[in-house]
This record gives sequence, structure tokens and C-alpha cells, in this order.
Amino acid sequence: MTESPLIIALDVESAAQARALVKVLGDSAGFYKVGMELYAAAGMEFVRELIGTGKRVFLDQKYYDIGETVKRATAQVAASGVRFLTVHAQRAVVRAAVEGKGDSSLKVLAVTVLTNFDDSDLRRDGHSCTVGDLVSLRVKNAIEAGADGIVCSPLEVAGVRQLAGPNTILVTPGVRSVGAAAGDQKRVATPAEAIRNGADYLVIGRQVTRAPDPKAEVARILAEI
Repeated sequence: MTESPLIIALDVESAAQARALVKVLGDSAGFYKVGMELYAAAGMEFVRELIGTGKRVFLDQKYYDIGETVKRATAQVAASGVRFLTVHAQRAVVRAAVEGKGDSSLKVLAVTVLTNFDDSDLRRDGHSCTVGDLVSLRVKNAIEAGADGIVCSPLEVAGVRQLAGPNTILVTPGVRSVGAAAGDQKRVATPAEAIRNGADYLVIGRQVTRAPDPKAEVARILAEI
């Protein structure tokens, strides 16, 4: 990989805070995740603004709805120039999103199991399988439905790579350097481990965004990798 594997999560309250962080990071970061918090505050207007400055955008919306709704919403996202869009790894949802993106450059990424879930959480929700088993099932369903990529924890990424093949984009949240706080994540690994095990991109949030010197923190993570 010649480009940076880091996607910086803009998990902030406003477009103004996001702009300030992007300015501080400058050319050290070119790929940003816009999740639910920032999207609720600033919407597609900010997404288009970010794209207009030459940055790539990972729109983390985790669509899960009836097929026609997912299809039409994905078509709107595709027209904006967003690079990655997340949907839940449910076969009909993925298929609808793939249909909605058409022949655009948008990549549909299927979310398997959130990184703040573990086996005990699944049991409480009535699942009899482990996180690993559920991830494997959802990966197979998503790939069969046409997903371009998979979002999974760094603990499962090696197995997901085997299931999904070499051309599937693998994005891993829940990545922390040694000594960095895990926050509310339960299934975590270091950036070097995630890349070594087959990840293409790493979503990094608080370790960078709340660092005293975010630009230096990006450089430190890249050096660690």
C-alpha cells in the first residue's frame, strides 16, 4: 500500500471543530470518517465541503432499512463523491446498497459485529454463537451480496481476510497503540497488529483527535506500523 492506511474519525460536535482538526492535521491525513454525531450536527453539507478540499470521506452511517430506502439513500451518497459508506452486513441491505451505488466509485462496506460487543453481549441478545462465528456468517453473506469491503475488529481481521479474499477492502476500528486507552471498545489491537493481519485501513479516533499534538500522533502511529 502506497497511501496512508489511516482514516481519522471526526467524532466531534460541530463542523467548526472538525474544520479545526483537519486544518491542524494538514497533509498528514487525507482520509476522514464522518460518523453519526458529526453528521447529525453538520450533515451532507459538511461532507461535500470536506470532499471539496480534496479529502476522502468515509461516511459511517451503518444503513439498515428496507431495500428501497437503502438503495435510494446510497444513490444520494454515491452522487456526492463519498469514498466509503457503511451498511449492516445483512444480505438484502448490502444488495440494495450495491444496486444504489450503480457504477459510481463509492465502495459499500458491510459492518459485521460492532467492536464494543463481545460474546456475553451476544448471549444477552439471544445469540448462541460466538462473535467470531457471527462475524464469519455475516462476512460470507455480505460478500455474496456484492459488498466491496468489510468492517471488522482487528481481532477478526486475519480470519476475515481468508474468507473475503485478497481484493476485499478491510477496515478495522478498535485500533489503539500500546498504552492508549481502549475507551468503550472491547475487541482491540495495535495498528501494527491490524496491518500485519490483513487490514487495509485503520480507523483512528481519540488517540489522534484528543492528543496534545494530533499531527505528531499521526506520525507516531505511521512509524509504529
